[in-house]
Amino acid sequence: MSLMTEPVRSPEIEKIAQRTLERLPAAFQAAAREITLLVMEHAPRDVLADFGMSDPLELTGLYSGVPLTERSFDGGPYGPAEIHLYRAAIEAELLDRRNVSLEELVAHITVHEMAHHLGWSDDDIAAIDPWWE
Repeated sequence: MSLMTEPVRSPEIEKIAQRTLERLPAAFQAAAREITLLVMEHAPRDVLADFGMSDPLELTGLYSGVPLTERSFDGGPYGPAEIHLYRAAIEAELLDRRNVSLEELVAHITVHEMAHHLGWSDDDIAAIDPWWE
């Protein structure tokens, strides 16, 4: 496991996230192909406000779109399904934890946000993955 010693570059985060989606089990591949990955420096203020946050280092990732479980059978226009990864917050989390690699952290965040695309709640995810405890 390599610990971060220099700032993380967004292309590196995007590559890790893309590899993570590509390595999901076959049953999830079609859903993963719907996802657009976006790496940004940090979450916009309005997004933070929606979650009652003020510190941009609190939010490492976000799924935006209509989860598969909330879509109707008519295939209506749903807009893009996106996973937003926030570089500065990921870097801060990596420095704070010091016990995970960049690969592990980005993969975890990507899978967590992908689970929201599948319709899982934070409670559902936490029941399976107690990572944040």
